[in-house]
Amino acid sequence: MAPSRARTTNLLALFLAWCALLGAGLAGTAPAVAAPRTAAWTEFASGVRYATLDLTAAKGPVRAHLLSVDLTEPDVSVGLLHPGAVAARAPLSALADAQGAVGGVNGDFFNISETQHPGVEATGASVGPAVADGRALKAAVPNGQRFGPALPPGTSTEDVLGVGWDDRARLGALELQGTVTTRGTRLPLGGLNQYALPVGSVGVFTSDWGAASRLRATCGTDTDRAAPCSAETYEVTVRAGRVTSVAEKPGGGPITEGTKVLVGREAGARELRRLSVGDPVSVRHRLVAERTQAPYRFAVGGFPVLRDGVPLDGLDRVAFAVRSAAGIGNDGEELLLMALDGGPEFRSGLTVAEVAELMAELGATDALSLDGGGSSTLVTRSPGDAAVTVRNHPSGGAERPVPNGIGVFSRD
Repeated sequence: MAPSRARTTNLLALFLAWCALLGAGLAGTAPAVAAPRTAAWTEFASGVRYATLDLTAAKGPVRAHLLSVDLTEPDVSVGLLHPGAVAARAPLSALADAQGAVGGVNGDFFNISETQHPGVEATGASVGPAVADGRALKAAVPNGQRFGPALPPGTSTEDVLGVGWDDRARLGALELQGTVTTRGTRLPLGGLNQYALPVGSVGVFTSDWGAASRLRATCGTDTDRAAPCSAETYEVTVRAGRVTSVAEKPGGGPITEGTKVLVGREAGARELRRLSVGDPVSVRHRLVAERTQAPYRFAVGGFPVLRDGVPLDGLDRVAFAVRSAAGIGNDGEELLLMALDGGPEFRSGLTVAEVAELMAELGATDALSLDGGGSSTLVTRSPGDAAVTVRNHPSGGAERPVPNGIGVFSRD
């Protein structure tokens, strides 16, 4: 990683070392020879720098756009870029401009299509957990309901990259813990603002969800995203601790602040059917950091590709694509955001395994793969500019609306 001026001078050496590794066949694909042509960093704010790096990979030339963030700078912070609702999307540049970011990269994979479920609309909601300003916006869908490349062994949709209240970045996993309590009954909570609920569970939707239909949450199974929608569902609306309405099927539309909508499928639906209008109901939920036990101020989902400087076993070494990633270095004090260029001359991209190796050679000890393809976008804002600039060329020819991103902020 290269946020400091001293580390910047070592960038070419790191890339040449990566070339040697690939040339030795450690990438597991045809030998690739990196040919860096640009390694000069441009500072947009104290501790925030941008650079591009060109290399030749197995399938052709690749350009990486890098944003380096020094989290020890007192005026620098990192947070979640999002459109104000979990089930909503917007171009990364619009998200960055709306929140005043000086830079950012796209975030998690998301519910982009629903061709397997006629009559059901894609929600646009992300796969994994999301935390903004310490507030849990959503939890993770079951592993079998995710969109994106296959998960490496030992990882799950609960994995996140985030920054704690100590201003240090870390990888971890966020598990949903919650209950629905009514007269003499306590049910475990299976979801929070998710586009897919576990089979047989009850999930809660809050005003953070947005206006999208909640029907998608009852489609598919824990192991098969394309499985039919459940034939047994029930919905209960709760306000001020009491049931205000019930319905046979999940609905849609905005949820007012303070209102909670419970959606059940199979066994969860049968439990909700016991409730009547006027019944008391208490809903509690939180996201718990399984590995670190330290709360996150900000967190975004993805899947780990690098831990303790070593690429994870089972990473894909075959499929080449335009990709995005985020890396952590210097004991969590440094963050490196990366998006590959999707222009026609660079579109061949890298494999997931090569991305992990690249992030390691750039100095990251841990890294998370973010959504790629047409979603890969990196933006920066120059001092004095009212709007950010999209630095890479999105592979679809224009920015794809995304549900969230990693934003870099500076008071400088």
